[in-house]
Amino acid sequence: MLKELNPLLHSQLRLAIMSILMNCEEASFVYIKAQTQATAGNLSVQLDKLVAAGYITVEKKFQGKKPLTTCSVTESGKQAFEEYVNALRDYLDVK
Repeated sequence: MLKELNPLLHSQLRLAIMSILMNCEEASFVYIKAQTQATAGNLSVQLDKLVAAGYITVEKKFQGKKPLTTCSVTESGKQAFEEYVNALRDYLDVK
């Protein structure tokens, strides 16, 4: 029996965000926005959903006088992402 794909990660933008964060310690909001080509508003909403699920953390600080928002994946997020990828492999019958 195939596992259900995690609906939170099955969204194209949320999956892209998680994919970026799985490959780095942290990423800035500006970097993620540029990589995904998402609007600031849509990206913000999707980040909030990932934070609410406990998959990422968002830190807001200042770099000099400029605001800097950085995101990083949590252990729970790493596990959820790996489970999603494994479920997808099962669907594709790829080992």
